[in-house]
Amino acid sequence: MAKLYHVPLSPFCRKVRLVLAEKKIEVELIEERYWEKDPDFLRRNPAAKVPVLRMDNRVMPESQAICEYIEETVPEPPLMPRGPEARYEVRRLVAWFDDSFHRDVTSKLLYERVNKKIMKTGFPDSGNVKAGAKAIKYHLDYMAWLLDHRRWLAGDAMTLADFAAAAHLSSLDYISDVDWNRQEGVKDWYAKIKSRPAFRAILADQVPGFPPPAHYADLDF
Repeated sequence: MAKLYHVPLSPFCRKVRLVLAEKKIEVELIEERYWEKDPDFLRRNPAAKVPVLRMDNRVMPESQAICEYIEETVPEPPLMPRGPEARYEVRRLVAWFDDSFHRDVTSKLLYERVNKKIMKTGFPDSGNVKAGAKAIKYHLDYMAWLLDHRRWLAGDAMTLADFAAAAHLSSLDYISDVDWNRQEGVKDWYAKIKSRPAFRAILADQVPGFPPPAHYADLDF
C-alpha cells in the first residue's frame, strides 16, 4: 500500500490526497511533524517539506510532481485534459493557487492562526491576518469570473486545477475563513466538488485544539 507523509490541514497534502482518492488508490496516511526535522523524515525529503509519497518503490516529494506522476501512471479517471492549451491552463491555475493564493491568503490565515500554535512559534500576526482576509476576496472574485465562463475552473471538465483550489479553500474553511456568501457561483462549485467521494476523508479530519465549524462537513452548507 502507498504511504503519504502529510499534515491534515496542509493544502498541498490535501491536493495529493484528493488525487489519490479520485483515482481510487489506497494509501496509508502518516502524520508528519515536519518542522521537528526528524532524521528519518529528512532522509525521505531533505527539504523537510510535506507531502512525501512512498509508492511504486519510489519516495516522491513535491505535491505537483506527485500529482502529475499519479496522473501519468493511473490515467483513469483523467484529471488533465488532452490538448496542450487545455493542459497549460490547468497547470497555470494550479500554480495560481499553490503560489499566489498560498502567498496572499493561506500563509496569512491558516499559518498564522493554526501553524504558529501547533509549532509553538508565537502568536498570530494581526497584520498578516487582516491582509489575508482582504486578499481572499480578490481570489474568490477571480474564481467567480472563471466559473461564469466555464463549468469548472479550467474548462468543461473537472481537473487538477479544481482539486488545487479546493485543497486551499477546504483548509481555510476548517477555520471558518471563507465567506461563502460573497460569490454564489464559487459556493455552488465548492458544494459540487465537496460532494465527491474523494472528499470524504478530508471532511472527516480533526485537528486537536481546532474543532471545525458545524458547516465544514455539511454537504448542504
